[in-house]
Amino acid sequence: MDLKLKLRPSFFFYFLIYIFLLQKADLGSAFNPKCISTERKALLTFKQSLTDPSGRLSSWSGPDCCNWRGVLCDDRTSHVIKIDLRNPNQTLKIFEYHDDHKEGSLGGKIHPSLTRLKFLSYLDLSSNDFNFTEIPEFIGQIVTLRYLNLSFSSFSGEVPVSLGNLSKLETLDLNAQSFIDNDEAPTSFTLRASNVGWLSGLSSSLTYLNMGYVSLSGISETCLQDFSRLSNLKELYLFNCELKNLPLSLPSSANLKLLEVLDMSQNSFSSPIPNWIFDLTSLRKLFFQFANLKGSIPSGFKNLKLLETLDLSNNLELTGEIPALFGDLPQLKYLDLSVNYFEGQIHRFLEAFSKNKGNILVYLNLNHNHLNGTLPESLGTLRNLQILDLSLNSFTGSIPSSVGNMVSLKKLDLSYNSMDGEIDSSLGKLEELVDLNLMANRWEGVLLKPHFVKLRSLKSFLLTTEPNRSLVINLPSTWVPPFRLEKINIENCQMGPLFPMWLQVQNKLNSVTLRNNGIADKLPNSWLSGIASDVTELILANNRIKGTLPQNLVFPKLNTIDLSSNNIEGPFPLWTTTAVDIYLHQNNFSGPLPLNIDVLMPRVRRLYLFDNTFIGEIPSSLCEATRLNILDIRNNRFSGSFPKCWHESSELYYIDASENNISGEIPESLCDLPDLTLLHLNQNAFEGNIPKLYPNCVHIEHIDFSGNNLNGKIPTEIFDSSFLRILNLSRNSIEGSIPQVNWKFGHLETLDLSRNRLSGAIPQSLVAMSFLQTLNLSYNKLEGRIPKNLKFKDPSIYIGNELLCGKPLPKKC
Repeated sequence: MDLKLKLRPSFFFYFLIYIFLLQKADLGSAFNPKCISTERKALLTFKQSLTDPSGRLSSWSGPDCCNWRGVLCDDRTSHVIKIDLRNPNQTLKIFEYHDDHKEGSLGGKIHPSLTRLKFLSYLDLSSNDFNFTEIPEFIGQIVTLRYLNLSFSSFSGEVPVSLGNLSKLETLDLNAQSFIDNDEAPTSFTLRASNVGWLSGLSSSLTYLNMGYVSLSGISETCLQDFSRLSNLKELYLFNCELKNLPLSLPSSANLKLLEVLDMSQNSFSSPIPNWIFDLTSLRKLFFQFANLKGSIPSGFKNLKLLETLDLSNNLELTGEIPALFGDLPQLKYLDLSVNYFEGQIHRFLEAFSKNKGNILVYLNLNHNHLNGTLPESLGTLRNLQILDLSLNSFTGSIPSSVGNMVSLKKLDLSYNSMDGEIDSSLGKLEELVDLNLMANRWEGVLLKPHFVKLRSLKSFLLTTEPNRSLVINLPSTWVPPFRLEKINIENCQMGPLFPMWLQVQNKLNSVTLRNNGIADKLPNSWLSGIASDVTELILANNRIKGTLPQNLVFPKLNTIDLSSNNIEGPFPLWTTTAVDIYLHQNNFSGPLPLNIDVLMPRVRRLYLFDNTFIGEIPSSLCEATRLNILDIRNNRFSGSFPKCWHESSELYYIDASENNISGEIPESLCDLPDLTLLHLNQNAFEGNIPKLYPNCVHIEHIDFSGNNLNGKIPTEIFDSSFLRILNLSRNSIEGSIPQVNWKFGHLETLDLSRNRLSGAIPQSLVAMSFLQTLNLSYNKLEGRIPKNLKFKDPSIYIGNELLCGKPLPKKC
């Protein structure tokens, strides 16, 4: 009997709702995975073994570990599959120590609880600080790993061979370079691998391997064979690994056909470029800088048709002409051959690129070689080039007019060559040009508005020629250029006598050097005020700048002020500045120095004020400028006494206060300066006895107290230093005899005691001064025989001593 099941429509409705709810539940679990409790406990145990000064792991609490920072769970199974705890404060300035990086670093120890995460495929602990502990062996037990990054985290010791168990690993980054202060590192190479045979366990999976800064010195000769068996490898980084042998061939088992990036820079190979490199036909990037390579460029490079980046810089002994074959590499974008010994002209090299109409070269650096000749017009065919550096060579002639066709150029550096022609106005067409460096050549001619008219992107303009050349910058007085410079350096050009209007509108400057350019105008106050907040260097030396300086400006970033050798007058500028080097010498400054000079210039190290007309006392606040190294105030009109407040925290090592009107006694407190090596107080009005500077002032090498009113006897202590090189006490009223001492200081080179009232005999011990080159004892009251073995035969150094006799004087004893 047939049974017919009659289903009501409502049944289908409720059935569909049931299916939808099931699907919704699945979707909910997919987008909101819940933490597995055993894995949560493993993560908490891992956290407890770490130090976390910045609280990066503060979110690691509560029941759902899948929402913790740096943790990722699988959408379907909820298993932890990824831990990413790289330091968020990592910086590109990897050679410097940064507090921000240290603050964000995790440290402590890596706990074995990570092995309980049975589905973990990604582990990144990079850029932290594990204080040179060893990489744990148990990491080799996390066999599910596909990505492992322990770079920049201060590990040391032997790379564990257990890493060879990670047969699924695709990326391994052990870069041992460290962000930590070098003084804290136990050695420069703290991580090492004396055996890399374990790499065979990764041969079928690994595509990326970085062992930069891992010492491979113990297996230098054979390690490349182990690396060459990684048949799936695409990127290999072995920079700065203490490798010393670069094999010229690899065994037949080598299989690096997929390799796209090879970095073997910063090693000491002392060998030519090996031919096996040219079998790596998949190479896109090749780095061999600072690798001590030798010889010429092999022709085999023509096989690397996919090559985009080639860096052979800083090898010093790569020689010969630069071959034309590089122009035939269709993908080449970046070529750096700088700091080598390449020579000859570059015509054939550039013409090869001109024949390759599809060339896409964007970076070319040939600086610091021995290249010569003129620059060919074919240079202009590099229309995609953005960076061109030909500095520190021996190029001559002019800039080719075809440079105007290089419409993508952002940086052009022709500095430190022998280019002796005119600067072509085609440069003015380069709208993308940001950095133009034409320093240290032998330019001549006139720069006019067409040289600059379209340089809308220019931020750095550096132009110097030799002083005996004629290079004029002649721009309309009303012209406002399209660029806003951040750095300008113009030297030995003619751009005066007025301060150029086009320069006055440059209010974004952070570095200014305008030296010996014939500017005989006043400095515009509005221009100085406009750049004060950003400028770090202000160098306007060797012009004829006149007038007074504005007062009360604030320069919060300034490191160097150089206004020397001008005609500036008026008082010392009351500028609040962070400057380290201050050069105001050879001007017409007058008036007293500010009493709070240490507050105005708290970071000053070098203060040059000589050849002005400053008056008044030297402010005692200079004693509080504890960073001051050099104080040169010679040839002014300072008066009063010399400060007596010096203390041992000062770094002052050079004092020249000669040719002033300073009086009183020479303070013995100068010996509280622990680094003092030069003390010139000559041609003043000092009086009293010579201070007993020694043995406290053990480092003074140069002492000049000449031309004062000093009296009394020469203190024996002054000769107790082995550092003393020059001693000048001439033109005083010193009495008594020349001390009979043991002359322990046998390095004395100059001794001038002339024009005093010294009496008695010349001590025989002077003969023992083997380093003495200059001696002057003239115009005293010395008597008796001149020591026979005294090597000085010029009678003028004894003249004016009527009672002296013996050679070289005509008076016989």
